[in-house]
Amino acid sequence: MTDRRLFLARSAAALATVAAPAVLRAQAYPTRPIRYICPWPAGGSTDAVIRSLAESAGRTLGTTIIVDNKPGAGGTLGAVELVNAKPDGYVVSQLPHGVFRIPHMQKVSFDVMKDFTWIACLTGYTFGLVVPSSSPIKTIKDYVDYAKANPEKLSYGHTGAGTSPHLAMEEFAQRAGIKLMNVPYKGNADNMLGLLGGHVMSASDATGWGPYVESGKFRLLATYGSKRTKRWPDVPTLDELGYQTVSDSPFGVCGPKGMDPAIVRTLHDAFRKTLEDPAVLATFDKFDQTIIYKNTEDYTRFARESYAAEKATIERLGLAAKS
Repeated sequence: MTDRRLFLARSAAALATVAAPAVLRAQAYPTRPIRYICPWPAGGSTDAVIRSLAESAGRTLGTTIIVDNKPGAGGTLGAVELVNAKPDGYVVSQLPHGVFRIPHMQKVSFDVMKDFTWIACLTGYTFGLVVPSSSPIKTIKDYVDYAKANPEKLSYGHTGAGTSPHLAMEEFAQRAGIKLMNVPYKGNADNMLGLLGGHVMSASDATGWGPYVESGKFRLLATYGSKRTKRWPDVPTLDELGYQTVSDSPFGVCGPKGMDPAIVRTLHDAFRKTLEDPAVLATFDKFDQTIIYKNTEDYTRFARESYAAEKATIERLGLAAKS
């Protein structure tokens, strides 16, 4: 081989060596377990849904997806972890709707628009307001009447400041002209224990309360969706009762900023496939969640629009951080 041919061959080999790692990373991924952060306590409704998604997506990816519970701070601890995680696809998290609100309410260590990769949106909650079955409050009218007669005495548990169960109740209270006592918990499981133990008079939450309603321990006064639920068709929505309050909080799987697009596609496709898994759909049904699918591009757009919309809501409710 002439010197010129040898030089060209070596140059081509060098270029191939430079280009190969990115391709090989995407082709080989994943080679070890993936950590999926659930920013809520174990045993709650979100935990159950995320574990179902993790098991299904793990089978597609040929690896184990380990659910890591990080409760507290209104569901934002997953966001905090993603800021410091390597963008290699081995750490992902649920980012609940609170991440769009809480930055408008207080200082946080993440930038919603810059720090995350919005991989896929998969589902959303059904929220509702429940009281113990022994409560004299049987309807939303009763609830409002009691609150008006007893300002700031009617307590409700929720999943943390800035979360959807908290903000929906503040919206409802403002529109109803009532003042309530709000009691924050770390998540659904703790909130339900608070109501069961008589520490609060009512609870605003996702449908971890479903089994208690079905067993007769809790009474469901209203749900927060745009229409009535399939499971409780006789229970009205806050919106239809005239309180102009609608909340469902879509969520899915997100990663740190700067992820390899090929790895994002691999994760997106695996989690998209979970929406065809009967076991996942059965878990959705158990907690009255529907499929709310958005691909990476649409989920990113949704995040941007939600961040702007929540700023307006927080300001209207008078909950914005004081500058």
